Amino acid sequence: MIDGTEKTNPDGRGRRRQGELEMQVLSVLGSAPCPVAAGWVQKRLGGDLAYTTVMTILTRLYAKKAVSRTRAGRSFEWTPVADGAGLVAMRMRKLLDNQKDRDAVLSSFVSSLSSDDEQLLRSLLNEADDPER
Repeated sequence: MIDGTEKTNPDGRGRRRQGELEMQVLSVLGSAPCPVAAGWVQKRLGGDLAYTTVMTILTRLYAKKAVSRTRAGRSFEWTPVADGAGLVAMRMRKLLDNQKDRDAVLSSFVSSLSSDDEQLLRSLLNEADDPER
């Protein structure tokens, strides 16, 4: 959405934001009672999402170490390793790891936080320093 209008696909549906489908797949996997096949995920996502699209997303999540898979006959069964927040955290870490000036990136990030987020971050860092808390 650049000019106030949402971009749409040729079929008139709104375009998904980057990572939205990955989050949906992780959410579905998180509700699974045990490791599940891609078809199980596809069915629960609803709509007309192609099986190959689900497989592509699962494979990308596997490459990001957000899901694990085990062989089940000729296919795989999938299990979440990270939830949506974990996936975003992995992305943030990967971006940070690819920067030469980590200090500048972290400084810029912290200075752009709202006061509530800064307080939350301070609290989380204090908890990490004192594991007996």
